[in-house]
Amino acid sequence: MKKAILFTLIIMMVLPFAGLFAEGQKDKGSDSIVIGANIYNFQDNFMNGVMKPVLESYAAELGAEIQIVDSEGQQAILNNQVDIFITKGVDVLAINLVDPASAQSVIDKAKKADIPLVLFNKEGTKEAMASYDKVWYVGTDSAESGIIQGQMMVADWKANPKMDKNGDGVVQYVMLKGEPGHPDAEARTRESVKAFTDAGIKVKQLALEADPNWSTQHGNDKMAAWLTSSFGKDIELVICNNDGMGFGAITAMKAAGVRLPIYSVDALDQALTHIAEGELDGTVLNDGANQAKATIDLAVNVAKGKAPTEGTNWTLTTDGSKAVRVAYVGVTPKNYQEFR
Repeated sequence: MKKAILFTLIIMMVLPFAGLFAEGQKDKGSDSIVIGANIYNFQDNFMNGVMKPVLESYAAELGAEIQIVDSEGQQAILNNQVDIFITKGVDVLAINLVDPASAQSVIDKAKKADIPLVLFNKEGTKEAMASYDKVWYVGTDSAESGIIQGQMMVADWKANPKMDKNGDGVVQYVMLKGEPGHPDAEARTRESVKAFTDAGIKVKQLALEADPNWSTQHGNDKMAAWLTSSFGKDIELVICNNDGMGFGAITAMKAAGVRLPIYSVDALDQALTHIAEGELDGTVLNDGANQAKATIDLAVNVAKGKAPTEGTNWTLTTDGSKAVRVAYVGVTPKNYQEFR
């Protein structure tokens, strides 16, 4: 009887400490991989609307647990979130940087904790990537989307002389750029216009506006302001570095009773609808679903100590960037139904 009472007392003393231990540390006996992940800003249509749902569903499909937090567009918040994930003892980090220039600090945190890290959508420098043997990147070739978008615009400009409203042979354009310093925004801005100059067509930039949130509201506000500006009647082309800003520009044009050639990037469902209704002339598929799947595939593999692309269809680049790059595809009124 005394032994039974003593045993009961011991159990009562141990249980509270066992609960504290379980709350602060992942069960090391579990086979489930725990991924600590973030989206740089849930306000981003593409990241929150396309990539986040696939990250969650595909992780579940592979039997992994993923915890996704909103970094609210602030690198300081992301840094704290990474610290918390490390304290929790997650198996791997899947990080969407707020500021690509801060990649080294995130990589250093992962390296110190000896936790594998997969960056996605925003890429660190080659030097930062080379500083840790357990960091990889999933994204795109930033220049490719701008090149494809530019090729679509050049082809349409050549095929439709009416696009040159004043007949001077010069493309007068406005551009909604997106986040300053973002590799995609910078490359798209450069390459889309370069396609014209490479084709021997002169260009004139009437206005360019950056937006750190790539937002529809910002696209609407800027396009409305441009249409009523001193150069509003001279605009011949609207270039948008993402669909979200493009949606806003389309809304502003419809409100003003204006229809200008407009091209964007992402190929969201709403963009395909705008193409079907003759309100958008082209977009570029930014394959967020496959980027999300590649991110999860790499994260699960490296968390298990496997090679990053083992058992997958993904391939790493051979240029030292340790990256999986998912291809872009041009979407036009001729082929948009293939992507619906």
